Amino acid sequence: MPVKIRLQRHGKKGKPFYWIVAADVRAKRDGRYLEKLGTYNPNTNPATIDLNVDGAVQWLQNGAQPTDTARAILSYKGAMYKNHLLGGVRKGALTEEQVEEKFNAWIEQKEGKVQGKVDSLAKAEEEARAKALEAEKAVNEARIAASAPVVEDAAEDAGEVPAAGEEE
Repeated sequence: MPVKIRLQRHGKKGKPFYWIVAADVRAKRDGRYLEKLGTYNPNTNPATIDLNVDGAVQWLQNGAQPTDTARAILSYKGAMYKNHLLGGVRKGALTEEQVEEKFNAWIEQKEGKVQGKVDSLAKAEEEARAKALEAEKAVNEARIAASAPVVEDAAEDAGEVPAAGEEE
């Protein structure tokens, strides 16, 4: 039975949310699957990916072929790299301990890059808020400055009206 690791679409129209599943090739896109491996939410920035790396590696070792998008997600989370390292264990080039050490070092490096992106996005958002606040303050000051003479003129006009009424 040929198996593919692919995305199963969920969520509402315009707001996709995907499950990463191992499914028979003959099954429908959103149909029956063999195992749910994780989730992928492209609506957030950066995209939220929750993946069972060990389960994905197990399916890859059993011959499951990922689709292009699923391959990119598996590569991003390190499942493809771990599968590659475990191939070295089968050949005798590496030990299990070396594989875990290399994989954990790669994960730490990747988390650092992702955290850097999250921090830069937060900083950019904060700068945008600060600029918007400054622009709003400038508009308010201009509005107050423009309305202040009108208020004084209105007070003078109000003062003249009763005086004119007294003269009559």
